[in-house]
Amino acid sequence: MAANGSTDVPEISAEWYRDVVDAAAGSPEPVQWFVGHATEGVILLLGALLLMAALSRRPGGPHDRALALIAPLPTLLAYVGSEFLKTVVDEERPCRTIGRAIIASACPPPGDWSFPSNHATIAGGLAVTTLLLSRRLGLVALPLAALGAFSRVFVGVHYPHDVIAGVLLGALVAVLVTPLLARPVSEVLRRRANRPDRPTPKLAGRSGP
Repeated sequence: MAANGSTDVPEISAEWYRDVVDAAAGSPEPVQWFVGHATEGVILLLGALLLMAALSRRPGGPHDRALALIAPLPTLLAYVGSEFLKTVVDEERPCRTIGRAIIASACPPPGDWSFPSNHATIAGGLAVTTLLLSRRLGLVALPLAALGAFSRVFVGVHYPHDVIAGVLLGALVAVLVTPLLARPVSEVLRRRANRPDRPTPKLAGRSGP
């Protein structure tokens, strides 16, 4: 294990980090430009895919509409969880502890901890939630999430185990939370659909001749 701040980094992860950032530094400029922009752009693309998947469910029944309504929440909860884990683990960024050239414009400041990767957590959450809503769009989202996670190592701001943990965290929260949230919301929508908008007025009884 390699010492790193207040925690230890798996030596194999540190070795992979060195290999990836060295390869990144020696890669052609177009590749560096593409991956450097992909690290942020992928999140936007995944958000757009999730929106498309949610909109495709809205015309359906209560369960479909519930999935559309709660679609962003699993990723939000996963992000909160990743922020909490950062404060517990306190792992320093590799660009601060390992002497290697990085593609990122700057290393995140001290106190912006490395484990797990927020970007990878968000990517994993968005991709898996999209898959749960639409298999077709989800199959596009999954490789995009993998690219987004890998890009965080490529630009030099995360260890490989940071992004692997982030993707798994986002995916796990999406798988567990999406059905848990959708069930009560769909029940509320079902009750609203079955409830008349206004009470049916009673017909006045006819008076006899």
